[in-house]
Amino acid sequence: MSGDPAVVVESPPPPDVPRVRSGAHRGRSLIRRWVLLGIATVGFGLAALVVAVAIGAAAGVSATLLGLVAAIIPLGIVVPTFMWLDRFEAEPTRYLVMAFLWGALIAVLIAMTLNTAGQLVLRGSIPDQDSLQLTAVFVAPVVEEIAKGAFIVLVWLFAKREFDGVTDGMVYAGVTAAGFAFTENIQYLALAWAEHGRDGLTATFVGRCLLSPFAHPMFTICTGIGIGIAATSRMGWKRWLAPLAGLIIAVVAHAIWNVAAVSGGEGLIAVYLLIEVPLFLSFVGFAVWVRRREGQLIGQFLYPYADAGWLSPAEVEMLASMPRRREARQWARMNGGREALRSMEDFQDTASELALLRRRMHHSAADARALSDERDLLAALVARRHDFSGQVV
Repeated sequence: MSGDPAVVVESPPPPDVPRVRSGAHRGRSLIRRWVLLGIATVGFGLAALVVAVAIGAAAGVSATLLGLVAAIIPLGIVVPTFMWLDRFEAEPTRYLVMAFLWGALIAVLIAMTLNTAGQLVLRGSIPDQDSLQLTAVFVAPVVEEIAKGAFIVLVWLFAKREFDGVTDGMVYAGVTAAGFAFTENIQYLALAWAEHGRDGLTATFVGRCLLSPFAHPMFTICTGIGIGIAATSRMGWKRWLAPLAGLIIAVVAHAIWNVAAVSGGEGLIAVYLLIEVPLFLSFVGFAVWVRRREGQLIGQFLYPYADAGWLSPAEVEMLASMPRRREARQWARMNGGREALRSMEDFQDTASELALLRRRMHHSAADARALSDERDLLAALVARRHDFSGQVV
């Protein structure tokens, strides 16, 4: 088999012969997985307990439960948006769950602690109301955006093979921020009910859950874009500057929104109409462009494999287009049932992962296991094609 010399051309292992791993290696991997799962469960559990106690102590148990129910509603709008953005190369579910929990618990705890500390420092020299407003404008945006962005950095540093660029940065940022907004909404809704009853709850729900459900995600996405640029950059200065620039933009956007919130009245309406609405529309347009661009990149980096004979040109065109992917899945299901559909989905996911791995290799952003991973993905690609082609009648 011949083609682009950058593409692995060795014959893949037969699809029905899985790679054998030693029992000791499997045992260590299993132990490590369970240890990490245990640490994460305990950590998130303790954080959830602390957050629940803090909100319950301030607003009461019944108000907190009411806030919890109301805060779930905007998640039905925000989270599916980022799942839509994540369709070409879906991130592992466990990472997305961890992103949400980090935002909802760890980032919230960091923000609660440092925002309170900042307000106490300011309260020593200025009135309480002024210290609250200054904390909201100058302390909270910095603390909260760093706390949310920290998870994206952790994924980039410790799970490089699951971080392929701007799209992944946006997805992890959006899900993390959705978790943060969820817990923050519980707090604000609960306090509104406890202090002002139904009218307060209604006004808070409309303002936070209906009119600005994407506020936190839009801020943190700026950080995610910066980290995504760094993940596919060859230049060392850009790998530092892009995340920092993204964080600064996130903090400034967050601070402007908080200025409007504390000023209230006409100031809030003006900022909402003149800044937040155009920003949201820009975010929607950029998300559509990013999703389309990811399809183009998948096609671009899969064509060398077609030249080498691993894929056909028709398969590359299908894999680079979401409508054609859907058509292929429908064809597989109609002609081969659920098993063929599952094999086709796996074929598409594997091809996307292969293309984005090739992209990281092209940008010298892949790790030392890239060639081995490439061979494994090519073998999996052949196996999945064999599965659905053998099931279709």
